[in-house]
Amino acid sequence: MARLPLTLACWDYDRTRALRDGSIKPEGIDLTMLTLRPSQTFPRMLKHKEFDVSEMSFSSYCALKAQDDCPFVAIPVFPSKIFRHDCIYVNVDAGIERPEDLAGKRIGSARYDMTAALFARGMLHHEYGVTPQSVEWFYGPQEELGGFSAAPHKTPVNISVSHIAKGKILSQMLEEGELDALIGVVIPEPFLRGSAKVKRLFPNFKEAEQEYFRRTRIFPIMHTVVIREEIFKEHPYVARSLYDAFTAAKDQAAEQYYDTDALRVMLPFLLADLEETWELMGKDFWAYGVEPNRPTIEALLQFLHDQELADRVLSPEELFAPSTLVI
Repeated sequence: MARLPLTLACWDYDRTRALRDGSIKPEGIDLTMLTLRPSQTFPRMLKHKEFDVSEMSFSSYCALKAQDDCPFVAIPVFPSKIFRHDCIYVNVDAGIERPEDLAGKRIGSARYDMTAALFARGMLHHEYGVTPQSVEWFYGPQEELGGFSAAPHKTPVNISVSHIAKGKILSQMLEEGELDALIGVVIPEPFLRGSAKVKRLFPNFKEAEQEYFRRTRIFPIMHTVVIREEIFKEHPYVARSLYDAFTAAKDQAAEQYYDTDALRVMLPFLLADLEETWELMGKDFWAYGVEPNRPTIEALLQFLHDQELADRVLSPEELFAPSTLVI
């Protein structure tokens, strides 16, 4: 039987490298991988459906599903996960010493509806009582004029969300005190420069993130993988085939790091970090599938509703191809 040719747009992760070099092949599929940053992939897929399969913002996908206007079908593969305590920065003169102090403040992010901001706001809301309605939210380019920013897919009604003034950038506004805080996917330039005006909200972010996971079992998912709906309908087998291939590639990558012969990456304490992570999160700490990620997925779906980006709270089972729900 001829193999189905498909294009896949995805960033260069260790957990997808075996798909890129062809050492793992999805059954029945001839996969052509395109190495693109998420900031390139997402708008091209959302606006033009340029690829057969692609990495996708998890919040964007879930918001589309909640609006019943989604041209994609996802598989429970999550190439990007990251805790977001470390990405909240504050101006030192804003009187913010604790997360609770963010209530009533002005907080910026490149997009209101980006997944990183969604999880950060959800954590602030459910852990510290800083509701989305208690803050003034601003969005716009973070580091350079003309940088990536866009209005939310769904405009909140009871939450203050505004675009920053033309000619402004978020990181400069934070340093100069025009913003009190910033949720930054990339590290703000003033912080990198060592500005005395900018600090992290959680200086001990590793301990805060570990404690957050220990209590909630939430490991924030940033991206999933989607298939164009017309391809899935005509070839439904591709969902499970891709899921199995992504899982095998991820497992192969994970096996390479616990090796005392020669370190695979430039992290001096890699072995100790792995053992510490296993103790907290288990050996399959980067799990795919719905069940291992249910607390995280359910949290994101609740945060979407809390933050007025979805009219209803979806169930995890509504998000993914049926064949990938039974593992």
